[in-house]
Amino acid sequence: MARTDQFRNRAAACEAHDDTLLSPETGETIGDVIARRFNRREMVRGTLGVVAAASLFGPAALAASKARAEASPERFQFKEIEAGVDTTHHVAEGYWCKPLLRWGDALFPDSPAFDPLKQSAASQLKQFGYNNDYVAYFPLDGSSSHGILCVNHEYTNEELMFPALKERQDTTGFKEMTEELVNIEMAAHGVTIVEIARDELEWHVVRDSSYNRRISPLTPMTADGPAAGVDRLKTKDDPSARALMGTLNCAGGSTPWGTYLTAEENFHGYFWTDQRDPECKPAKDLGGGQAVSYQRYGVPGLWQAWGKFHNRFNVDEEPNEPNRFGWIVQIDPFDAKSVPVKHTALGRFCHEGAETVLNSDGRVVVYCGDDTRGEYVYRFVTDGRFDPNDRKANMSLLSEGTLYAARFDADGTGRWLPLKFGVPWLTPEFGFNSQADVVIDARRAGDLLGATRMDRPEDVQPNPVNGKVYINLTNNDKRKADQVDKANPRPENYFGHIIELAPKDGDHASDTFSWEILVQCGNPHDPRGGVDALWNPATSDQGWFSCPDNSCVDDEGRLWIATDQGDNWARTGRADGLYGLETEGTRRRTSKMFFRVPVGAELCGPCFTPDRETLFLAVQHPGADGTEALYGFGLPSTYKRPATRWPDFQEDRPPRPSVVTITKIGGGKIA
Repeated sequence: MARTDQFRNRAAACEAHDDTLLSPETGETIGDVIARRFNRREMVRGTLGVVAAASLFGPAALAASKARAEASPERFQFKEIEAGVDTTHHVAEGYWCKPLLRWGDALFPDSPAFDPLKQSAASQLKQFGYNNDYVAYFPLDGSSSHGILCVNHEYTNEELMFPALKERQDTTGFKEMTEELVNIEMAAHGVTIVEIARDELEWHVVRDSSYNRRISPLTPMTADGPAAGVDRLKTKDDPSARALMGTLNCAGGSTPWGTYLTAEENFHGYFWTDQRDPECKPAKDLGGGQAVSYQRYGVPGLWQAWGKFHNRFNVDEEPNEPNRFGWIVQIDPFDAKSVPVKHTALGRFCHEGAETVLNSDGRVVVYCGDDTRGEYVYRFVTDGRFDPNDRKANMSLLSEGTLYAARFDADGTGRWLPLKFGVPWLTPEFGFNSQADVVIDARRAGDLLGATRMDRPEDVQPNPVNGKVYINLTNNDKRKADQVDKANPRPENYFGHIIELAPKDGDHASDTFSWEILVQCGNPHDPRGGVDALWNPATSDQGWFSCPDNSCVDDEGRLWIATDQGDNWARTGRADGLYGLETEGTRRRTSKMFFRVPVGAELCGPCFTPDRETLFLAVQHPGADGTEALYGFGLPSTYKRPATRWPDFQEDRPPRPSVVTITKIGGGKIA
């Protein structure tokens, strides 16, 4: 949702995949296109970039625009909090924040109590997992006070989990990692599905619920769609290529028929090879017949030591196992015995999320971003149509449809390019022998069709109220100087931006769309990075943000943005948080800060109950990122010396990733 660049400080040879440009540099970047689109007319139409407006059009124009915006009513009714960074969380005045689920919390009647000194894989599989990311709420009987919560667990910070470790293991060649520790890590990944209820005071977990379930990299799954059963998914343990095992996920989505979509993102990092040099680089000829595919996806990533102890994650032993990850997985939260399905028709890449919208013709459209610098925005349109009276039939809607990659044109229009076997370029001559090859190598298909290389697309959020789609582009510090021009002075885009996409005639299945920049992030008052920031001048010094990541749209159609700066929060001097962002009228592009995370954390998974009286937020990896920059601390965090002990603040407890609930004191709707 959502993920931080937790590997940004690796040795250069083991550089993080989403920090590495693997897409070909011959295509246009989104920066090239913005350069031609971002002109005076776009800046003055309704709002202005604060510094840019003052320098280009004078202080009088800036003051007039600000006065008009401030005179119009605000849609977000809360008192903005102060930006900054410290060891705890902060929420707007008049609201109550309480942890609901913390790493290690019991989920079942027989779950052991959390004891960080006595961890085991068996215990972890009965407890809430690590690094909570995407959150979805499914009401029971239409209730906003009783439902099922689904939460993804993206990855682990072993140096903050395990008392015996003195430092991050990726920097030491995993010298201290044992098979037992690896098994605990594996158990801490995946998904938690849990029944929750609210009494007069607060929310709580229903531990004896028949809905409660932990899904991990060990959970049996199946596959459907074009890649199911093909040779490239076959392994020694599964010659059928349909009995897949486990998920490695990040953000996700939900469907109109009430299922949970978990999106597999950084799967490449979990794969290992014995064929590596002292600098942690795999052999150049690794991969045999699929070497090109390995390179395009960064396989093996060597981020974890799993392949040292489990052959399925060692590409020398199981060269096809990486092809079994990188999909969208559908889970039925109302049936704990159901088998999750990997829908290969939606394509294989580093999915950040899978946000759905019901189109006017009954087809379902799924929007996805490939969370890596230089990668693409995708859309999937089902062949079948949603039937509100036939849930069983709807369960297979994601099995058949068309996958597209987006091309953004300089005139503010764009086109969805169909990734279909047999169209020009996607043919045997270019290495595609079937639709299975197209979906397995969706990135390479996008390369050949000329999709636009983006600045790390994360959540792609449709707004069912205004019909627009919001694309969060987190950052791209790898963009080169020759890929920008005077209208886009960011050869190193540390701050990101958000694109607003409008489907033609409101039809999400249309092949064409229009687009424009909603905000271009960063401090508008800082000449080092904010000279081209685009905000409404009514945005306060607390309200601007950097690195948009997860987002959600509430029942009034208002856009909420969660941020992930990773180690780079020191560039802005503020922790990540949740912001309300105006998208309409004279206040368009005005942002306000509602919630702030503790140092080293990122914010994920904003999710409201249907009555909007509870907001669920996922605070991921507290105390992990960039703690060397924290005044008075100045060191990397470890289990024995963390930068914060949020949320327990007990000397015998490490920091614990947690899902929190936000409610209004005295009751009522959020904001």
